[in-house]
Amino acid sequence: MDYEEFSNVVSRERELEMSGAFPVLMRKVYLWMTMALAITGITAYYIATNETLMMALVSNQMLFWGLAIGEIALVIGLSAAINKLSLTTATLMFVLYSVINGATMSFIFLVYTASSIASVFFIAAATFAVMALFGYFTKTDLSSMGKILLMALIGIIIASIVNVFTKSQGLAIILNYIGVLVFVGLTAYDSQKIKQMLSQAPDAGEGAQKLALLGALSLYLDFINLFLYLLRIFGDRRD
Repeated sequence: MDYEEFSNVVSRERELEMSGAFPVLMRKVYLWMTMALAITGITAYYIATNETLMMALVSNQMLFWGLAIGEIALVIGLSAAINKLSLTTATLMFVLYSVINGATMSFIFLVYTASSIASVFFIAAATFAVMALFGYFTKTDLSSMGKILLMALIGIIIASIVNVFTKSQGLAIILNYIGVLVFVGLTAYDSQKIKQMLSQAPDAGEGAQKLALLGALSLYLDFINLFLYLLRIFGDRRD
């Protein structure tokens, strides 16, 4: 076998390894995302139905803001230090984030009826699934759209902070609808980005799995935010 034939064999073997790794990594993305959503939902419901825990959150603003700051710190820390962390540590941080997010989201059970929360969840799930599939299968490059959506997201965050002080109901309604559009678009964008990123992975080793974990975190955040914006629009408030 000459050098050229040997190179072709090695190249074909490499392609087979990469093609075999990709479906494994994509499955992990959605398994981790589903796991995180389940943990968040169970935590939120458990706290909401536990009077002692719920009263502790409601009556202690320091505890609530501590959890909220902890969420932000975990996301930033996980994203920034992913290359230095072991896969086990990164996974545990994702699980911890899911639990804390469930604790802060338990308030929705005080504001909205359980039936409307369930119905909006299924609306969000269906919308998310359609846009994730679109992002995965479309041949159109969504990179430019992603940049616009990220800028729009920053604008929503700034406007929401301002509205904490102005308390404008009209602005809140507008931001809710814009938020839905932004996270619908980000779901498609992140789905395509994750596919492109993992399709280049040489194998399904720890490094590639950590990238898949970050992909799961991105889609998890897209779903949670889409759900919350839809809930503010369609959720039935308790009397």
